[in-house]
Amino acid sequence: MRSSRNKHWKNRQPSGQNKRLEDNREHNPLRRFYESNGPDVKVRGPAAIVSEKYLQLARDAQASGDLIAAEGYLQHAEHYNRLIATAQEQFRHGEDAPSAGRRPRDN
Repeated sequence: MRSSRNKHWKNRQPSGQNKRLEDNREHNPLRRFYESNGPDVKVRGPAAIVSEKYLQLARDAQASGDLIAAEGYLQHAEHYNRLIATAQEQFRHGEDAPSAGRRPRDN
């Protein structure tokens, strides 16, 4: 009896209401919450926090003499710094308006 109930929920389609809400929501990469699985650590938070955490891990690894781990952490930090730079550049040029494929909000 239980397996038939699971099949029902497994094949259930999401309601159209949720899809409409997602389409109207503005996406701001600077405020987005990231979950990063780094070499030895899992880091969570906005891109700026994740980048800063990887920079701190790189400084710690370098201080302990592990230059390879330090380089890995620096590469992870650089990735998140690029995400931040790209998002800032988009906002600077006014590209934060709804993009093609997204409907503008009705007021």
